[in-house]
Amino acid sequence: MLEDGLPVALRVLPEERRTPEDPVSLITNVVRGSAADRLLLLVHGFGADERDLGGLLPYLDPEGRFVTVLPRGPVSSPGMPGFAWYDFGLPPAERAAAFAAALDQLDDLLDEAAAEHDLPRAEAIVGGFSQGAGLALALALRTSDRPHPLAVLALSPALAIESLDEIGPDWDAAAKIPVLLQHGTHDPLVPVVRSRELARELEEHGVSVVYTEYPMEHQVALESVQRARAWLDAVIAGERPSEPIPEPPPEGPVKPVTTADFEQEVLRSDVPVIVDFWAPWCGPCRQVGPIVEQIALMRPGAYKVVKVNIDEEPALAQQYEVQSIPLIALFRNGRLERSSLGAKPRPQLEAELGMLVIP
Repeated sequence: MLEDGLPVALRVLPEERRTPEDPVSLITNVVRGSAADRLLLLVHGFGADERDLGGLLPYLDPEGRFVTVLPRGPVSSPGMPGFAWYDFGLPPAERAAAFAAALDQLDDLLDEAAAEHDLPRAEAIVGGFSQGAGLALALALRTSDRPHPLAVLALSPALAIESLDEIGPDWDAAAKIPVLLQHGTHDPLVPVVRSRELARELEEHGVSVVYTEYPMEHQVALESVQRARAWLDAVIAGERPSEPIPEPPPEGPVKPVTTADFEQEVLRSDVPVIVDFWAPWCGPCRQVGPIVEQIALMRPGAYKVVKVNIDEEPALAQQYEVQSIPLIALFRNGRLERSSLGAKPRPQLEAELGMLVIP
């Protein structure tokens, strides 16, 4: 039975809090489970608010085992209706400082919530999505004289730092804190490779990690939330779930190239090269991608087929005046010879590139 979209075991109580260092009110929703015996801090991502992750609770906590604290970021998102914990567009040093300030706010909030609800901070689970997931992970692992949380649930984490070493992690304490990392393989905002690298960094330091990927973009899916609930059940039962980190999927027939290897792979190639200029957020790019792969499989040896992510390689996009995508280009003898713009059937694409059309 549902009441206002939530199981009857859950009740939402909006609150305002003030952190000791920050006079600005921190708007916080608290969802009290009828059988709650521990805290769950869920931190929203960029452009969302304190209501965003509450929608996951019917799936994560249908029994009402948590007092769930859902804070709102203090920064208005430029051009968006929601809020953020810091501005991604800041210069690196300022972004790192804003990241640290947000960590302090959440640390204080966790202390306050533990005291108010008379629940041990050391039994709390912290988690979040995107920007919030990165903060939750840093909050749990950084060196501190406060009790570390019990575990971390990080959904599509985005970090304002290049490495966890920048937060001064307490790796001895981290070895006792299980972490669940989840990410979408088609994430256009935070490349999945970053979470793969993060999972391996944690594993190398002895952290109990479960890392899973799903065929989704920058979001959560029902399957990922169901897996998160099973992980929460194991953590609450006293386990530290850990699984081998899966190997990245095998490289497909279209090799990614970067600015660093473009000259060797494309300009110095002995055979003509088809280059797919694309971006993960581009719908037509996803439509034409399988067609480009088909061309690569049908013409081995006659053509080399590669792809360039223009978000990650803007210098190449600028050099070859790529203003719209998908742009499929044919390079021969180190020069751009022809190009085709947009998602098109394979015969039309081959014809526009001056290739012998294969029926």
